Amino acid sequence: MAYYCYECDRNFDTFSALQQHMRNSNNHPWYCPIHHVDFNSRDGLEQHWVQSHDYCQSCDSHFDDEEDLHTHFDEYHYWCRSCNKLFNNQKGLEEHYRQSPRHHYCVPCKHHFTSANNLTAHLNSSIHTPKNYMCPAKGCGLKFVSQSAVVLHLEAGTCKSGIDRSKLNKFIRENDRNNLVTDPSRLLTGGNVDREVKYYATDAAWNGYAYECYLCHGTYRTLAGLNQHLASPRHQEKIYICRWDSCKMRFTTLSALCQHIESERCGISKFGPARRAMDGFVGRMECITYQ
Repeated sequence: MAYYCYECDRNFDTFSALQQHMRNSNNHPWYCPIHHVDFNSRDGLEQHWVQSHDYCQSCDSHFDDEEDLHTHFDEYHYWCRSCNKLFNNQKGLEEHYRQSPRHHYCVPCKHHFTSANNLTAHLNSSIHTPKNYMCPAKGCGLKFVSQSAVVLHLEAGTCKSGIDRSKLNKFIRENDRNNLVTDPSRLLTGGNVDREVKYYATDAAWNGYAYECYLCHGTYRTLAGLNQHLASPRHQEKIYICRWDSCKMRFTTLSALCQHIESERCGISKFGPARRAMDGFVGRMECITYQ
């Protein structure tokens, strides 16, 4: 069987003889001896190297393996490893990070995040958002990035006014007469409607290896840890409700409802009465100090 070179119009007895001819002949300057492919131009050969070899086109350099090539890209080029793309400068690389849906990148901070939600939370934090919301309680004066952050501050019981979650819930129950943010079916009925259930554990909660919550059976290393869990809103009634018809989500705390409204996950943020009610409640929380 003869092996024929069309470019040179020559026959060869073996394939290896044809290969040797391709490597050594001046008529085949764009021949790839590894893949035995002859190209019509230098550009064609380079594109082949880029696609099939460990080759840096910018530097016209070959590398022993992919790891060495990637190390070279990291050290000497503006390279996106996850997309395997090279850019002319840092600005081009950052613009790629900003526009690509595969990346969750904060340009001012030059920081990558693992998800879109984490990036959004970062952008909405005090790092990038001005603290325009002041705590309405007298004697406090602290400022926060959102209304929900103000409410969370009050619920935590860290405000100088002495307001905590229990006092805040009592205030909302008394003032939300049209049930714009509360669910009357979840409010306690009979006796003192302002009463809020409080749970407390003793040494009897020890089950032999940990302190166990008798409501959810979660375990804690210390009694104080268990009581902190019981004092949280984890086991409280979901007295707050989103009034949007297609939502109706319920929440144990006002701050959670406020965060839901701010997230714009449903149309409730456009519902004027609920928005105005929330603004009014927060604005009048100064009154709680004197109750």
